[in-house]
Amino acid sequence: MSIGRLQDVPLREVWPNEAADFTPWLLQNAEALGDALGIELEIEAAEHAVGGFSLDLVGRDLTHDCALIVENQIEGTDHSHLGQLLTYAGGVAEVGTVVWIAQAFREEHRQALDWLNEHTDESVRVFGVALRAVRIGDSMPAPLFDVVAKPNDWQKRVRATTRPAGERERAYEEFWGALLDRLRADAPGLVGGRAKVPTSPYLSFRSSIPNATVYATFGQRHARVELYIDSGDAARNAEIFGALLERRAEIEAGYGGPLEFEAAEHRQIRKVLTRLETPASAVLVPEVHGELRAWFADVIPRFVGAFEAAARRG
Repeated sequence: MSIGRLQDVPLREVWPNEAADFTPWLLQNAEALGDALGIELEIEAAEHAVGGFSLDLVGRDLTHDCALIVENQIEGTDHSHLGQLLTYAGGVAEVGTVVWIAQAFREEHRQALDWLNEHTDESVRVFGVALRAVRIGDSMPAPLFDVVAKPNDWQKRVRATTRPAGERERAYEEFWGALLDRLRADAPGLVGGRAKVPTSPYLSFRSSIPNATVYATFGQRHARVELYIDSGDAARNAEIFGALLERRAEIEAGYGGPLEFEAAEHRQIRKVLTRLETPASAVLVPEVHGELRAWFADVIPRFVGAFEAAARRG
């Protein structure tokens, strides 16, 4: 068997200009960054104005339900960009996730990011990401994101136990609590003996599909119910997803309507989902909670039931 070797490609050969080439590419390929960071994200705009500066990219960290900012360089880190990053973090509302992408990180800059992660509370996450471009033989160049600085989640969780819940966390707890009460009455088999109501954007349910979980969740401007397939292995995820895709008509008939089958080849995880458009930060808009709870209460049992029926039929 012949096995190829990875070869580094100069970044300027792939993206000659940072603003004109790399930033638009990342705007269109945000999932690749999300996979590297281990979060689900949306990037909404490039060259976002913050005071007299221009932030490369701004979006939403859907996993933690907060604003996300990205500053990128296709060269080594420098003090100027570190200062800009801090300026942007202070100038964008609800920032919780901060990402600095560069060709290489000077040790003092990596240490600065570690310091920020150690001295901020659990609502703030700062990532340093080293960017490479590689190819095998004559193949197309491909990006590699190497996370060189990231939050210590264990320390963040420990600090969180001493911090009173904020407005958003209380809103999630109230919303999910009321929804669970309704599901206990309407579909008691779904809920089981839950010990705690979540204070995050995600409410999970068991799934009969192996290596998958059903989530009810809030995005930035939509609510979703989704089958989240993640075995830890991209090939296995694709295999599970492919088997479901072959039975799409059967599953949609069991659910009672169309579903979105997300098959992005460059992502490890795969999803099947349905969504409802909502106002931004809908969990903080009490006027829509009744409608949203009714939608979740209707969709979740049908969604879970459709996949249970498919699993029983093999």
